[in-house]
Amino acid sequence: MKPGWWIKPAVFTASLIPLCAVIWSVVNGTAGPNPIEAIEKQTGEWSLRFVLLSLAMTPMAQLFKSIWPIKLRRMVGLFAFFYVVVHLLAYVVLDQSMNLTYIFEDILKRPFITAGFVAFLIMVPLTVTSNKYMMNKLGKRWKVLHRTAYLVGVAGVLHYVWLAKGDQLEPLVYLAVLLVLLGYRMTGLIKGR
Repeated sequence: MKPGWWIKPAVFTASLIPLCAVIWSVVNGTAGPNPIEAIEKQTGEWSLRFVLLSLAMTPMAQLFKSIWPIKLRRMVGLFAFFYVVVHLLAYVVLDQSMNLTYIFEDILKRPFITAGFVAFLIMVPLTVTSNKYMMNKLGKRWKVLHRTAYLVGVAGVLHYVWLAKGDQLEPLVYLAVLLVLLGYRMTGLIKGR
């Protein structure tokens, strides 16, 4: 077996733990008085964490001089999309009972929902083109397209900051992380990386 063969299965398994925790909290009644809100909150936070982690993979690879973050970047990005889809389904199916009229009104009237929906829409082509076949087919355009992942980060953080009521500390931590990653990216572009 190749050295480090266990890393991808370990990351895959660890990435499913938050979903298992959400399901377990609903099943055993510890999700609080509003389990739907708890599902939305937890899956939304995990999707944002995975988005930011996927954006951090290239800087980590460069800082630690290791290829492993790059090898894991696709999986982490796909888990970000997975949690966004669960988050969206919780909103559409459980929270809004698939009332599409109300959902579209919500998207247009509430800025935090607009930002979240924009993040989802940007993620769709990123997910569809995340495989090697599309990478080869798109060539240089693939890299340009996948740089829009930073827009996902911006829209996702805005979604959370605008949604949060009361204590803003956690959303501001995500914003700080995003700003560091954007700063690193901009420095890399200036230096020609």
